[in-house]
Amino acid sequence: MPEFPMTDDQLAGYIAKEPHGRASFKNLARELQAKGEDRDKLQSSLDRLVEKGLLLEMRSGQYTATASSREFSVGKLSMHRDGFGFVKPVVPIPGMAGDIFIGSQSAARAMHGDKVMVRVNRVDRDGKADGEIVRILERAFRTVVGEFRVRRRGNFVKPHDDRIKQWIFIPEGMEKPLHSAQVDRVGLAPTPERSIEDMDGLIVNVELLEYPQENEDAVGRVIEILGNEDDFGVDVEIMIRKHQIPHQFPEDVLEQARAMPTEVSAAEREGRVDYREVEIVTIDGETARDFDDAVYAERVPNGHFQLQVHIADVSHYVTPGTPLDREAAMRGTSVYFPDRAVPMLPIELSTEICSLKPHVDRLVVSMIMEIDRQGDIVSQQYHRGVIRSAERMTYTNVQKIFDEDPEQCERYKSLLPRFAAMKELAEILMRRRQKRGSIDFDLPEPVIELNELGQMVSVQRSPRLFSNKLIEEFMLAANQAVASELESKAPLAMYRIHELPDSKRVAAFEDVAAHFGYSLTSGPLPIKRHSVVDRKRDGRKVRRDIEIVEKDIGVTSRDYQRLIRKLEGKPEERILNYLMLRSLKQARYSATNEGHFALAMEHYTHFTSPIRRYPDLIVHRLLLGMKYGDQELRDIAEDTSFTERRSAEAERELMEWKKIKFMIDHVGDVFHALITNTTKYGFFVELEELFVEGLVPMDSLPGDKYFYQENVRQIVGQRTRREFKIGDKVQVLLDRINSVERKLEFSWVDESAKPREKKKKKKR
Repeated sequence: MPEFPMTDDQLAGYIAKEPHGRASFKNLARELQAKGEDRDKLQSSLDRLVEKGLLLEMRSGQYTATASSREFSVGKLSMHRDGFGFVKPVVPIPGMAGDIFIGSQSAARAMHGDKVMVRVNRVDRDGKADGEIVRILERAFRTVVGEFRVRRRGNFVKPHDDRIKQWIFIPEGMEKPLHSAQVDRVGLAPTPERSIEDMDGLIVNVELLEYPQENEDAVGRVIEILGNEDDFGVDVEIMIRKHQIPHQFPEDVLEQARAMPTEVSAAEREGRVDYREVEIVTIDGETARDFDDAVYAERVPNGHFQLQVHIADVSHYVTPGTPLDREAAMRGTSVYFPDRAVPMLPIELSTEICSLKPHVDRLVVSMIMEIDRQGDIVSQQYHRGVIRSAERMTYTNVQKIFDEDPEQCERYKSLLPRFAAMKELAEILMRRRQKRGSIDFDLPEPVIELNELGQMVSVQRSPRLFSNKLIEEFMLAANQAVASELESKAPLAMYRIHELPDSKRVAAFEDVAAHFGYSLTSGPLPIKRHSVVDRKRDGRKVRRDIEIVEKDIGVTSRDYQRLIRKLEGKPEERILNYLMLRSLKQARYSATNEGHFALAMEHYTHFTSPIRRYPDLIVHRLLLGMKYGDQELRDIAEDTSFTERRSAEAERELMEWKKIKFMIDHVGDVFHALITNTTKYGFFVELEELFVEGLVPMDSLPGDKYFYQENVRQIVGQRTRREFKIGDKVQVLLDRINSVERKLEFSWVDESAKPREKKKKKKR
């Protein structure tokens, strides 16, 4: 008979094996012999499992394992702008494909992002399920950003996120911020000279006082007035609040940061390896302000290379349990927008004492590796050190050195041997990684160009220079070396894992790839028939057979790598690379090592960016001997995986919004474009001059009636037989901008026809 204490996962598994997958606290305490303090720990563990959705707490006081229930499920509600929603179960239900559909009437009980308990009403033959919300377990938002609306029946805030359907009622007297520190950034708060009516249309942040009930509005009060939506910088403020990103440091955190030293003392250098005379450099982007990592490479007498990777010793300044540490843990990561950053640590650390600035002493954690000519790490050691960076290099000027630019070579004459060794080593590491089967999609990323006034003037593809790849290779080597050290120290640590691809997504990709004559696999996917039982609404149980792809799908990272190489230079390269990327799972943090599929590494972690990523700070502490509890590590991994996804979503959404705003002045302009996808309602294009995408609706194509041939993924004219397919180059005119859905709509320009007049610019 097992005894408490046990991990949360072990407890969930234990309950799942109980009759009907159900147990009460009293029975669990008796069976697991949990007494005294252990009873409190048992209750805390049960509460955490309920919060995660792995257990359901029934009104009877029983706890049911989600994995054992086909009637109830827990997950996050994702609303559609049309009022219905979907719930993604924390634990998948056997026989169910995808998410649980929630009708608009049931969905109205909750708000987008809420964690809910759902009763599953039906699972169809194709695996699609529908259900209804029976309980709201956790509210997603305490505040909502939106547009202030003055109406006859009162004042309301229309949420900026159109997936939050409920307008928020603002009672009289709650239209302005409570505290002077929260009064608007732009001088727009209501005053005796400025009426509430003047606030109509302004963007505000609202604290929710009451959540929506059936036939009742949500109620809130304004806590910030941000300004007009089109004012400079307001779009960033909206994204910060929409995604609930912590952006103001509490006073105790700022006090601790201000008390930090501005330079390294002699006492702090004691006991550290001194690298101050070594020609170590940082290599970052032109706009970077926080420098986490510095590198050095040289050839050694036996023909191998020594690679030194020095990482800012943030753990020296941010110690566990302090205000700085608690705030960093809550933020999880820095968030980077085109014109500003929301840092994980205050600037007194992130851009000053922790940043590896040139020509000043800085404390580091160093990973020193000896790497042979095949790219294998043959020995490694780590320790605390002190460096004095010789230069703050940029990717651009390092690339110019590699390209033998006379001016840069003369400027950095003394460092040329170092860069030559770095280049040779990076090439060796790249070949080793490719041989191992590591996946590199090399997909372009957008870069927004701003003028001196902070206004967007262009959006371009980010160049990926060899100098970028060089730093990537060195950081990968250091991360891999640290992961192997962690694995040798304790069963649990902090890893960066990337699990095997989802079998259904691989099957979906194979279906698309087959249309172009490609495949990831050398044979058919292993499909087996399984029998499942459905519960009908009248309570009857019906058994049926389904076909599913087995978990072991037989696809390796080398299969992805092989197909990427085949696609190089082909018209369908970009779309298939993108779809391949979508077939993969998201990398995440984990306390247990499960390997990294995309990098083809048995062990991998994040060690190189502790200024901007909290997991890296945890890795430094573990590497240097600090102990964490197993459950604590699991919780940190889960929390930081969430904050990482949150920041990525905010960055991506703002980028797309800025693109849309930039294109408003280009309505009516003609562009060269590439068809990136075809659908039954039109084809998508990417502009060649700008890194911008949009749709050409099928019903806008002139001179013929067009239809979609799904088997070849082409749009074909019924009479003319004119074809539009992925990879075709076309000319398009920007017709309109759907400001509600933030989408661009183009029309095709027939180059063989009479030139079209430029349309009058309009915004919808």
